[in-house]
Amino acid sequence: MPACVHYQRHDNIGVICIDNPPVNALGHAVRSGLLEALDQGLADDGAHALVLMAEGRTFIAGADIREFGQPPREPTLPDVISRLEASAKPLVAVLHGTALGGGLEVALGCHYRVALPGTRVGLPEVKLGLLPGAGGTQRLPRLVGVDSALELITSGRFVPADEALTLGIIDTIDQTDAPLDAGLGAARAILKGQRTARRTGELPAPAADPGAIARLRSRLEAEVPDLFSPFRCLEAVAASTEGSLAEGLRRERELFLACMDSPQRAGLIHIFFAARAPHKVPEAGEPPALTRIALVGEHPLFERLEGHVGRTDIKFTDRPDASTQACLIAPGGTPPDCPAACLRVALQPADADGRLEDLNADLVLVMPPQGTLLELVAIRADAEQQQAAADALKTLRQAIVVSRRDSLLGALSRAANASPDDRFAAMEAASLALAEQGLCYRTSDIDLLAVEALGYPRHLGGPHRQVTLNASAGPETP
Repeated sequence: MPACVHYQRHDNIGVICIDNPPVNALGHAVRSGLLEALDQGLADDGAHALVLMAEGRTFIAGADIREFGQPPREPTLPDVISRLEASAKPLVAVLHGTALGGGLEVALGCHYRVALPGTRVGLPEVKLGLLPGAGGTQRLPRLVGVDSALELITSGRFVPADEALTLGIIDTIDQTDAPLDAGLGAARAILKGQRTARRTGELPAPAADPGAIARLRSRLEAEVPDLFSPFRCLEAVAASTEGSLAEGLRRERELFLACMDSPQRAGLIHIFFAARAPHKVPEAGEPPALTRIALVGEHPLFERLEGHVGRTDIKFTDRPDASTQACLIAPGGTPPDCPAACLRVALQPADADGRLEDLNADLVLVMPPQGTLLELVAIRADAEQQQAAADALKTLRQAIVVSRRDSLLGALSRAANASPDDRFAAMEAASLALAEQGLCYRTSDIDLLAVEALGYPRHLGGPHRQVTLNASAGPETP
């Protein structure tokens, strides 16, 4: 297997380059490769400074999801970052695309951070029921202060480069579009004394900010009282003000492991994986693309689609002709005279009465009561036809779940509306019936629809996951 981290010297600057497509995730091979390349750079007498960069469309976009739920393997990310920060030679991180989660934590462990225009940074671990566990809750407050660090870490939001520069997360924005040039330029400026490198972990502990902590705690108690990890994030950031970096890192690790043990973390990661490819029809293969589509009638969805068609190969018309491959038909729209081979896709709200099979359609696109996650139900279409339609909608930047014969979303919505005082239990009961009827390709699709479109608590992982967990736990013994 080719190495995914390389070292090469450019004049008197050593360059450590990560090449682990598609997003340079921090898997075991990358972590090990970073330490090996760092050792090469430190041992290279001709290198007076080091640059850390990444190939491809992004810097490090986070952890390797293939390692989720597996026992940690040495070297761990906290150990890698500690080694980077301890480098005896100035170490410049060059950020482009995104630097998220562990990727930003790696950058925070470097001595200087330069970003290319359009870069976004963030620590989104809270969205998976976790907290930044490789120094993010300790190094970020040393750069931006407690108040800003609390907001960024508990929201998990992505921060554009301009704001990151203002806050102090990065040191400069380089207008070049080449990470190597930006890194070499920053390293040369440091060697000439024109810029200052510094170890983030050696900066003074941030000033305590009881007011900011109290305000955030009150907000969390009002907005997300049932969530576990945001409150642990708050505790970890507060610990950054109380002692040395080493002490703060120990407390961060304790709180990180508590989050790892939380059932909420498992539920949130279940939904994370459920959202990765719900538009895929099993065994459908890769059918020919739909590029000629008629939009029949009027619907807000059509406006969304037209807003995204510009950079695609798809052409829209308002009436079908001999070249039309699919017709999207708004509710109440006049059924068009479609060519024989043309797919008929009827739009339908989730709470509509009647059976989908009574519609004159091959596929039904079910509209959610909230959010933008759509359900594409195969009524008469085969797997390849359904996949072709789902692919076209994905190309138009629509989130899609595929199902068959009847609407998962409609059934969940009807169950919830029939039991307004116990909506979640009603969805859980309905989810079992939907799975038994074989209407879903994956039971996680039921969970995703319930969470995104019907407000089922995300941290529980969805109704089907929750009800099957409860069933496997069995009755409590007195």
